[in-house]
Amino acid sequence: MLENDLELTESEMHLYSRQILLDGWDIDAQEKLKLANILIVGCGGIGCTTAELLARAGVGKITLIDADTIEISNLQRQIAYTQQDVGFYKSEMLAKRLQQINPFIQVESHIHQLDELNAQSLIAQQDLVLDGCDNFTTRYLVNQVCTQFNVPLISASAIGFQGQLFMVEGNSACYECLFPKEQHINESFRCADSGVLATTPNVMASLQAHHALLYLGLAQTPLKQKLLLWDGLTMKQRILAFEKEIDCANCQASSTAKAD
Repeated sequence: MLENDLELTESEMHLYSRQILLDGWDIDAQEKLKLANILIVGCGGIGCTTAELLARAGVGKITLIDADTIEISNLQRQIAYTQQDVGFYKSEMLAKRLQQINPFIQVESHIHQLDELNAQSLIAQQDLVLDGCDNFTTRYLVNQVCTQFNVPLISASAIGFQGQLFMVEGNSACYECLFPKEQHINESFRCADSGVLATTPNVMASLQAHHALLYLGLAQTPLKQKLLLWDGLTMKQRILAFEKEIDCANCQASSTAKAD
């Protein structure tokens, strides 16, 4: 948690007034947001929208990591960026936008890829990690380190007309329990190669940000060990429960490390 003053200022109270007026969401919940650290992995279609929503909601510190620069083709769905941003680093441009939107929060950006050299130092200090990246290698690494350090993870993905969302928290089943690594080695299955409707990642980002607020402000975990499936063609949504895989290499490695 951030070591900021706990109490909301008068300006913050005014900014977040519509949330504080909610039944079930009060000043205490808003102050929990103010003291929260989150890491957003990937500043593309999902990450940039999730980041903006959580910045507007009042999450105290947002750390962004993405090595990519903005391209023309990104503008179709990555709503944080404009034509003037093309060629600049996504994480830097997104950090600048978030700070303009909400001057009361802290924003930190990293213009490199999350890898085995930096993942532990970035993830271990977080209250929550939000994964919206578009490659399996990074997703498995995020899952591994979050499990290792017992950091909650909300993972969202979007491709074509469909999206998925779930949460890893505490001793729950992890990403690799749900998607065994040996079954997802094809890195070519990405929206950059397969296409995605402009709205799909933004729907999933909104759901991801919503779940993050429920967790950070109210300690609710509605998608812990549950997979939400959203179909943009039929407008149907399903939630499927799944169990921890006893042979999951990631869970076993984490359990061994904690025992040591």
